[in-house]
Amino acid sequence: MSARSALKQSSRQLVAAAARVLADAGVDTPLVDARLIAADLLGLAPLEVNFAEVPDGFEERYRERIARRARREPLQHITGVAAFGPLELAVGPGVFIPRPETEVLAEWAVRALAGVDKPRVVDLGTGSGALAIAIAHARGDASVTAVDASTVARDYAAANARRAGVSVDVVAGDFTDPGLLAPLRGRVDLVVSNPPYVPENPGLSPEVYFDPHEAVFSGASGMDAIRGLIPVAAALLAPGGALGIEHDEETSELVLREVAAHGELGEPAVLRDLTGRARFVTASKVVR
Repeated sequence: MSARSALKQSSRQLVAAAARVLADAGVDTPLVDARLIAADLLGLAPLEVNFAEVPDGFEERYRERIARRARREPLQHITGVAAFGPLELAVGPGVFIPRPETEVLAEWAVRALAGVDKPRVVDLGTGSGALAIAIAHARGDASVTAVDASTVARDYAAANARRAGVSVDVVAGDFTDPGLLAPLRGRVDLVVSNPPYVPENPGLSPEVYFDPHEAVFSGASGMDAIRGLIPVAAALLAPGGALGIEHDEETSELVLREVAAHGELGEPAVLRDLTGRARFVTASKVVR
């Protein structure tokens, strides 16, 4: 066996051993995570890891990161980034990690803006900035405002907008405040929100509890934040403007009723994620 073959086998063996550790810890995708952590440390694409030469000091640093993942620390906290559509967003402790299903809402938002020249967009509860930045990335002519109450989240959102090379106005605010963004009242073409919506629950995947509690959970029913943001969103929207809200898979009917009960919003519709689950509600402001 050549020295180069031995090195190839060594890197492959390290990843395989790490995957077994992660599997024993209950990680859902142990081999994928083990390979991604190695790729991040080596500065390589994941498919290149098995053919990599292992540098001095790699094994110790790799085992430390695998131990963190085995304690169910999110992969994104270990690598420092989360993919969101074509974007790579910086994330870490104190900011909500964007989930792949939210990409469906981002895609809907871009479609909703078709034909609108220089649209005004507001993202309520922006977190890492995922929705706001994705929309600004797709619509360079949009004026996008991202709102969050958390200083940490706002810092991440602003940094991620710079990283993506887009213009997003990141502002401090409570998205249930009736006076929020008063100068924009009645002038916004699109409001999107991925608010906290999970019912208080101690039995979820351990990774969930690494996210800020206030960015995930919203009372016993998971509806507290959504009830508060609907009137704020309706006040911001121009007649005919669109609203899109992400929600828990168990609360679709509750969100539909809350939106339908608001006199300024038209009949709401269900938007499903890629697995067919009802995960979003959309509506338009009534034109009078």
